[in-house]
Amino acid sequence: MTTRVIIVDDQAMVRAGFAALLAAQTDIDVVGEAPDGARGVEVSRQVHPDVVLMDVRMPEMDGLRAARELLEPPPGVTHRPKVLMLTTFDLDDYVYEALRAGASGFLLKDAPPADLIAAVRVVAEGEALLAPSVTRRLIADFARQRPSAPPSGQALRLNGLTERETEVLVLVARGQSNIEIAGSLVLAEQTVKTHVSRILGKLRLRDRAQAVVFAYESGLVSPGEG
Repeated sequence: MTTRVIIVDDQAMVRAGFAALLAAQTDIDVVGEAPDGARGVEVSRQVHPDVVLMDVRMPEMDGLRAARELLEPPPGVTHRPKVLMLTTFDLDDYVYEALRAGASGFLLKDAPPADLIAAVRVVAEGEALLAPSVTRRLIADFARQRPSAPPSGQALRLNGLTERETEVLVLVARGQSNIEIAGSLVLAEQTVKTHVSRILGKLRLRDRAQAVVFAYESGLVSPGEG
């Protein structure tokens, strides 16, 4: 199946470059673009993309607000695309808030072309794009700024996890991939995938990115650990 993508960025040359690169792939179809967040939301609701490449900083409506509108649509709007944030800075505070809102990850705008293509495919398949080093730096940095006491509701939700699921969530929060978690816990990769799926269901989370944020905000993982 072809992955439908739209590109939302206030720089026309960036949009054109990304569009040309992605359209050259046989499994990716660029179905729209927009110069700001407000227009990006409109285009997304018109063409129903699988993935939205969303710049963080834009005039009119920034990428964070646009991502929230796409991921938390008003009543009557059922389409929720995957959102991949594009940023110039790997520790942009908007990125953290976007992950909390449900974005599937982020990519630096100067990343190699192959990374952009791979990122779209990873996000389209339902995985989160959070490299281990980025996960530790990004989440830990902003988790330090959060209140030390986690909301009681989050602690109660953690109680619903089995011991093994809790172990898996800790490793997810530390940025390990399914393959790495399988190696750490001596499990089959498919078993890890099953655990991650159950964790998301029990904690009522959209994807792996939100699981990482939840693990820090609930106090399960502390900044600087790992």
